[in-house]
Amino acid sequence: MKMQRDRSGERGIALIIVMFMVLTMSLVGASLMFVSRTETLSSLNYATVSQTRYSAESGIMNATNFLIPAHGFYTAPTVGGADDLNNYDVTKSPVQWNNAPVVLSSDPAVASNYPVAAVQAAFLAATAGNLTAGTGTTAYVASATLMSMSTITDAFSTLPVTLQTWQINGRGSIAGAGSASVQVTATLEHSWKPQFQYAAFATDNGCDALKFGGGAHTGNYNSAVANDWQQAGQNAAHQTAGNVGTNGNLDELGNSTEIYGSLSTPRSGVGNCSANNVTALSQSGGATVSGGITQLSQAITYPTPPVINPAPPTSSVGFDKNSGCNGVSGCTVVNDNSGHSIGQQIHPATSSTVTQLGNVTVSQNGSVLHLGAGIYEVNSFQIGAGAQIIVDSGPVIIRVAGANLNNNQAAIDLASNSISNTTYNPQNLQFVYGGTGTVNISGGASSSAVVYAPNATASFAGGGTIYGAVITAKVTDMGGANVFFDTNLYNSGKIDGNPVMDQFTWKNY
Repeated sequence: MKMQRDRSGERGIALIIVMFMVLTMSLVGASLMFVSRTETLSSLNYATVSQTRYSAESGIMNATNFLIPAHGFYTAPTVGGADDLNNYDVTKSPVQWNNAPVVLSSDPAVASNYPVAAVQAAFLAATAGNLTAGTGTTAYVASATLMSMSTITDAFSTLPVTLQTWQINGRGSIAGAGSASVQVTATLEHSWKPQFQYAAFATDNGCDALKFGGGAHTGNYNSAVANDWQQAGQNAAHQTAGNVGTNGNLDELGNSTEIYGSLSTPRSGVGNCSANNVTALSQSGGATVSGGITQLSQAITYPTPPVINPAPPTSSVGFDKNSGCNGVSGCTVVNDNSGHSIGQQIHPATSSTVTQLGNVTVSQNGSVLHLGAGIYEVNSFQIGAGAQIIVDSGPVIIRVAGANLNNNQAAIDLASNSISNTTYNPQNLQFVYGGTGTVNISGGASSSAVVYAPNATASFAGGGTIYGAVITAKVTDMGGANVFFDTNLYNSGKIDGNPVMDQFTWKNY
């Protein structure tokens, strides 16, 4: 007899299993929904934080744009000006006014503290705003704290320049779902740089901007070290720091042509140069650049010297033996031991006294022109073979206008051994020219000077030596002339440098 199991005790099990399955599926669904919502919120949070950071950076950029004086929105304090530098305590960092750090702000959480109300209002208007972010908007504000402030006299313009370092905070915020607040901090530094940094720099951006050959070489010496010039180019220790630079190409020829230093240029590559492919360096015949190539991030621009106003006369004025002083103030005749006239000396009343002359020539063999510290404004300046200018005291600053010159006339023309600057401090003899004409330079035993003519074409002739530095549009040295850079120029001449932003940090709340 077959027995049957009684299954009455299992009634309803299917319902229980279904309920467990429904519960399990509900938990899985809820988990998926939670994960999905978390991912959505995470993505939203990432997006809003990114958008808010960009907004905070907008605050930084607007504040930076406002604080760079060259942009015209803000004028740094000056001594005796409407925003008087004397009102600030620059011995502390941050700089203080009214016994508190100097602050400009559009951030409601940061109070402004600046002596000129109009500057506070202008900063507020320039650095607070909104940006579109998807379907919403982000708001940004900024604050800037003045960390340091100092002044220099710009060597090119001779005007005072105020240099500042600001710490800038930009804050961005966005409300609603995925709300965020981000702060970005950066430092805006405005510092000085040396007036002369190279033995020779050519501002031209094409081929042969610099051209050295015929055994020419560069080196260095230090005019602050007694008689250091005597060893320049002879001692291996001086076969460095004769750096050259250009916005274009250096063409170097001949196995005895040596750049004892580096070549700085925004160009790259070594080889043949053409208008469509301007390389950094072209070489032949075994010429070398001992310090290699330093690639600049951008071209270097040098300001054109201001136009001489009033302009000097364009008439000729000669200083030779027996020619007298031509009615020039501060001028006396120089005689030799026998009482014969050999030239003149001009000693202005002060180093800032301006003496205006025309087309100056010292051409007769054996003629000398002594110059004392002062500013000489001329139309052109020419020293012939066998003649000489002698620097009695410095600085002697010769500003050249170069107006109405004929095709063969150089704005500055210095024959071999025509300069006697026995201090070997090149800042004691400065040639400044803003035109596009020609500058001819020949070296000599005591030919120490600096030439600043950023638009002119310079040519070095002969095998002499120039002690100092040259900045022109083009530099050609195919006669074997040596150029020894005075490393003391790194410290003695200061110019207004480019503002730089650095030290970026950020955090979100």
